[in-house]
Amino acid sequence: MTTGEIRGRSTAWTAAGDLVRVLAGIAVPVGGLLYGPVGIALLSLVLLGTVLPRAIGLDGPVDPAIGLTLSAAAWISLLDLYALASWLDLVVHLVATAVLTILACALLVFLGALPVPGAMLARSTGAGARHDGSGLSRPRLGGVVTATALGVLLSLLWEVGEWAGATFVDESINVGYRDTLGDLVAGGVGALLAGLFLVRRP
Repeated sequence: MTTGEIRGRSTAWTAAGDLVRVLAGIAVPVGGLLYGPVGIALLSLVLLGTVLPRAIGLDGPVDPAIGLTLSAAAWISLLDLYALASWLDLVVHLVATAVLTILACALLVFLGALPVPGAMLARSTGAGARHDGSGLSRPRLGGVVTATALGVLLSLLWEVGEWAGATFVDESINVGYRDTLGDLVAGGVGALLAGLFLVRRP
């Protein structure tokens, strides 16, 4: 594949991401008209999640995938589609936590709080890799553990948000013990899958 083809694909994915961002922006006032302040708040968070990949230079198919996943999760919740299929809640938590984990890791790399996975792997595979801080012997394991832990934290914060919503906004939000535990497990699996993805495709 030539450099021009790579840039062309990158530009195409960025354009797709921009289209998702435009739709997410339009969705905010639409959600406000249909669902009031709750719709505005939820869809504004989605809009933020679609803008962040562009702001930190995250390109490729991950960019539009993040926006589409977050948008789908928000509208599934607003339309109360969880009532139609009990398993849908777990699927949404798994997939949404996975993309949020990727986004969070990319943001930390952008801020200089985490190393770029590819650079970390390159440093650790040289002949001089040691355990004294100059190199890592198992960087992929560390990357997966870090991403999984971060994703589990995001999943926990999600559940706290659901509790707050049920307590102060809408009592119909399901925050029972079994629901919360199932969501956390699904989110943990999604975070683990995100970690495996990141160490293979930095």
